[in-house]
Amino acid sequence: MDFVWVAIGGFIFIAFTLEAITGFGSIVIALALGAQLVPIEQLVPVLACLSVVMSAIMVWRHRSHIDHHLLLRTVLPGMALGTALGYAARPMLDAVLMRQLFGVLIVWFASRELWRLRHAHAPVARPGWLSQTWVVLAGVTHGLFASGGPLLVYAASGMAIDKARFRATLVSVWLTLNTGLTLAFWMDGRLQPAWPKAAAYLPVIAVGIATGEWLHQRFSEARFRLAIYALLCITGILLTLPK
Repeated sequence: MDFVWVAIGGFIFIAFTLEAITGFGSIVIALALGAQLVPIEQLVPVLACLSVVMSAIMVWRHRSHIDHHLLLRTVLPGMALGTALGYAARPMLDAVLMRQLFGVLIVWFASRELWRLRHAHAPVARPGWLSQTWVVLAGVTHGLFASGGPLLVYAASGMAIDKARFRATLVSVWLTLNTGLTLAFWMDGRLQPAWPKAAAYLPVIAVGIATGEWLHQRFSEARFRLAIYALLCITGILLTLPK
């Protein structure tokens, strides 16, 4: 691997460590940082493969906390529909436009969460149909970028779910959807060139999971979320700039 992919390995470690803490963010953070060095379309298959490995481990470790009713009745159907729509739309979108739209999405989400943390603003319950709409839109962004986390977190903020169930249910979603995306990438030929890089990063994922689990038990989640959203905001702005 050349220096660029070594640097991306560092981004992957940071991103997947943060997901082990919070239950989301690995792909969106790794993409936001890595897209400064290589095209998004080269990164997505690699990160989707790695997410399957990480999610499988996390699901097994925290399986007792999964909210199966929420997962099977609300989240997975909407996310699956949206993911299919986003995946089908990928060939019709310009790569530069995709990168900039992705940056706008990240800035919107990160700014909103930073404002909420700054003002100690509690999530407001919203109608079920509206939460379901956001779930479908999260699926669309997942099909486009393998990064449905930001919008799914926004959708879940209006649902009554505690921290442990939230994390376990989210990683169950990523395991299901990214397994499907990985199979789709294999069928359309994008997985084959990405597989050697994904395999090389498996030790990075193992260290990231161990580090994230250790940190999850010892530090305030609020501080980690603050760091995540600040980093996302900066990288999102960078993504929107013309190259």
